[in-house]
Amino acid sequence: MGLLDKIKNGLQKTRTNIFSHIDSMFKNFTKVDEELFERLLEVLVMGDVGIRTAEEICDELREEVKKKSIKEPDAIKDLLKEILKGMLNLDSSLHLESTPSVILVVGVNGVGKTTTIGKLAIYLKEQGKNVILGAADTFRAAAIDQLKIWADRAGVDLISKEEGSDPAAVVYDTISAAKKRNSDVIICDTAGRLHNKKNLMQELSKIHRIMKRELPNSSIEVLLVLDATTGQNAVNQTKEFQKATEITGIILTKLDGTTKGGMIFSINDEISIPVKFIGVGEAIDDLQPFDAETFVEALFS
Repeated sequence: MGLLDKIKNGLQKTRTNIFSHIDSMFKNFTKVDEELFERLLEVLVMGDVGIRTAEEICDELREEVKKKSIKEPDAIKDLLKEILKGMLNLDSSLHLESTPSVILVVGVNGVGKTTTIGKLAIYLKEQGKNVILGAADTFRAAAIDQLKIWADRAGVDLISKEEGSDPAAVVYDTISAAKKRNSDVIICDTAGRLHNKKNLMQELSKIHRIMKRELPNSSIEVLLVLDATTGQNAVNQTKEFQKATEITGIILTKLDGTTKGGMIFSINDEISIPVKFIGVGEAIDDLQPFDAETFVEALFS
């Protein structure tokens, strides 16, 4: 199965909920008027695009339609696609220029964080990277055990301590091991205790200080894992985590199980953090690097 087909399949529910309605709307309207734009706004909001972002999309579309003197509703679909692609046109590449580079993975419990780390390790290993994992979510023994299963599956090393250990100490040990083993990429899990923001901030700040001290010139990616099924709540989670740490990218999981994939536009528009990976299924290779062109084309296919 090609990449476009894989993403099309993963986005089926969102496509049915939003973009099939948009398609029908363009075909059912006989002229481009304010009623059409109001209906488009309604469809976008219902698809969890978010009111602010939906209004921006419609305003930009109005301007383009006026500028190009477009009269036929069906003719503006391509314009809409280009606007949506432009809205997602942030730098979605992973920046792993140093050896070792660090990926710190954050997110609340239940979003699929540990599974995502395992799939990310496999993806990077297939890119020829020597990967090491750090089990710095020491709050839950299950998180450590689950990460060990994924490390074995990916064929990569794992550094861990017993439940209740200092997460920053796990990160320190992982960095030390990475230096000795000439690892290319360190991926560290973290605890997902968003409800206790003060502790989360302190913990992440301490981890950051150790990374900066031990690897002063290294590339550091802080990737926030979000569950797409939560819709606009994922946007709120992003804003909260931004208060605790500098998020460099987002991994959006469970897109195949939701009609709310439109929230991806809100994240890029309201917060300007790029989506770097999307999860479109349960299989190991269903974690895909994000590409705006492919994503929007899949939504309209």
